[in-house]
Amino acid sequence: MSQAGWYVGKPNGIVLCVDRREGRRAAGRLYHAYSKEAMLFSSMEEAVFRMEQFFDELNFPHPTTNGRTFQKEKKQQSIRQERAIIMKDEELLSQHGDLGTFLVHVQHRQNSSWQGRITWMDQKKTVYFRSALEMMKLVADALDSVSSSEDSETEISW
Repeated sequence: MSQAGWYVGKPNGIVLCVDRREGRRAAGRLYHAYSKEAMLFSSMEEAVFRMEQFFDELNFPHPTTNGRTFQKEKKQQSIRQERAIIMKDEELLSQHGDLGTFLVHVQHRQNSSWQGRITWMDQKKTVYFRSALEMMKLVADALDSVSSSEDSETEISW
């Protein structure tokens, strides 16, 4: 698999490695340039929450809407801390999932969701997504196409 021309895209690039799947639940690891430690997830929903938390810590891409809560909010200081890059693109791109590897670039966080692009590294295909839900559907469709040889009729496809 040639990785020429691929880049992670700091500060908001994430490598999504899917290692196993039980039914529709995909589990694996997330990597970014600011830590050598993987962020583990046991479902795509958890992966999205972990990525959202990471983007909030970076304050990039900046969300256009604030999160809602029904609990008393604690006042948080929004001091952006500069993070040191620990992993280079070559190290990040060397991470691979057992079932699939995806390079996620969230370019905007608008309308309480994400917009960006996702690259399925195993198949060298890139698709733009308009929401976090659509991104999760793209990953599920990619994993479905790996696990079964039948063509599924889906609106969103690679």
